Amino acid sequence: MTGHRSPPDQKSETAPTATPTGQSQPPAPQAGQVPATSDADVAQFIARLKTTATPAAGGRRGRLIFAMDATMSRQPTWDLALGLQSGMFAEVKTIGGLDVQLVYFRGFGECRASRWVADPAELAGLMTTVQCRGGQTQLGKVLMHARAEAEAGVVNAMVYVGDAMEEAVDDVCARAGALALLGVPVFLFQEGDNLPATVAFKEIARITRGAHCRFDAGSARQLRDLLAAVAVYAAGGRRALERLSQSRGGDGARQLLGQMK
Repeated sequence: MTGHRSPPDQKSETAPTATPTGQSQPPAPQAGQVPATSDADVAQFIARLKTTATPAAGGRRGRLIFAMDATMSRQPTWDLALGLQSGMFAEVKTIGGLDVQLVYFRGFGECRASRWVADPAELAGLMTTVQCRGGQTQLGKVLMHARAEAEAGVVNAMVYVGDAMEEAVDDVCARAGALALLGVPVFLFQEGDNLPATVAFKEIARITRGAHCRFDAGSARQLRDLLAAVAVYAAGGRRALERLSQSRGGDGARQLLGQMK
């Protein structure tokens, strides 16, 4: 989304608005142990990526929407998410050709989107202005926004990081279906093992021909590599992945290419 939009009516289903500077909130307590991503989860993730057509073609710049749940339950691992983002775009910076838009939701009906940016450092700067606030999930709004962006111009992929699902699954999946018709795969990274989120995220991934994978602090490095591979793939397709696979730190790309023979 280019430029800024006026704040949405919190009682209506509207697209996200431009990113503001958030205010600090005290961290929420985290209960329970988060399970690590299994080899089967990662294998399924890579298999899903295998079915996605090469996005950036014909000399176009790739465009990727990076969406995040910024409700209070995410506060304890927000710094981890920032680190994943940093690793995701470190390799893309060396090849160019990728524009990224940050979308997040939090609070009471607040769902916002940044401008499209080409510099990973600028995206990281935008993310550091966001603080978590209490509220419920708004994934449906994010999918609706992604559809509007895809209708206005090419969107090669969407990444979503979240831990819960508090919306009507059928309604959200209907919006995912509309996005799928535009050829936009959604790659969903789930923190923890919330069952409603798992069910919804897997279905959204299936509908859009994307992927779903869980993460915690113990699997952050592995998922960072996979995120980097997704970003490089969105920016330059298979050739860019092959170059990444030959470099130090290209484990995610090598895993992906191993499934794309």
